[in-house]
Amino acid sequence: MKMIEMRKITACLCALVIMTGVSVFGQTVQKFAPKVTISPVDKTSNSQWKGKRVAYLGDSMTQKSKDGTNTLYWEYLAELLGIEPYVYGISGNQWDGIYRQALKLREEKGTAVDAILIFAGTNDYNRGIPLGKFYSETTKETNHNGNTVTRKYRTPIENDSTFCGRINKVLSFLKTNFPEQQIIIMTPLHRGYAKFNEKNVQPDERFANAQGLYIDSYVDVLKQAALYWAVPLIDLYSLSGLYPLADSQVKYFNNADTDRLHPNALGNYRLAKTIQYQLLALPATFVGQQ
Repeated sequence: MKMIEMRKITACLCALVIMTGVSVFGQTVQKFAPKVTISPVDKTSNSQWKGKRVAYLGDSMTQKSKDGTNTLYWEYLAELLGIEPYVYGISGNQWDGIYRQALKLREEKGTAVDAILIFAGTNDYNRGIPLGKFYSETTKETNHNGNTVTRKYRTPIENDSTFCGRINKVLSFLKTNFPEQQIIIMTPLHRGYAKFNEKNVQPDERFANAQGLYIDSYVDVLKQAALYWAVPLIDLYSLSGLYPLADSQVKYFNNADTDRLHPNALGNYRLAKTIQYQLLALPATFVGQQ
């Protein structure tokens, strides 16, 4: 058989594998759920977010190299809202990795960005990072109505070893370097069971982590951080409705048996729709004419 004919046959077989997930030459490619076709009625194309440059910091839920899906939430948001995405997410990153992503964003884009969305925290929980504290507390003298008084005084803690310290470090950097940009925290989703290989097995959220903490403790810390740093928070843990522990919701996730952690294309659409309507209640940027 001629080489060119062999190449055509191989190409056809590979296409069949991708479309059906069948095994060819001993290799199996997983069939992902199809991308949701967005109806014009679902788009809010003329909102304050149209054409805005949005940076996404996060983990495997956000990274360009997709896990468990062929379409991610930020791709849907580009269609739904007309957003221009700048994606910096990296699989497995915790909040200390978010700091490195923020550095890269500043290096590559400067301040030429309108908003920054942070979607992280699930890996900090999974790796058992201690919560820590947002502040250390001492006493300090100050002037109150012309009198010198001694009051309790707190100082933000910035470090890489605790969840609170990592968040403080990131938000301090972003507030300093992006003072006019909209900065938004998004909480992690509920966590389902995942087994990626024999040495990477992640229990679902009914199990506490190595610190004896459940994921909602990390969600609560992110809510506190939004208060302390004056940034909006989109609570995807509750608002998205995605609940991988329920068998009835498996259709939103990659695989019922091995990956209830990553939403599939349908789950990412539900995620995007939730974010879409939260963003519509917020200014897209604070950058104005001087």
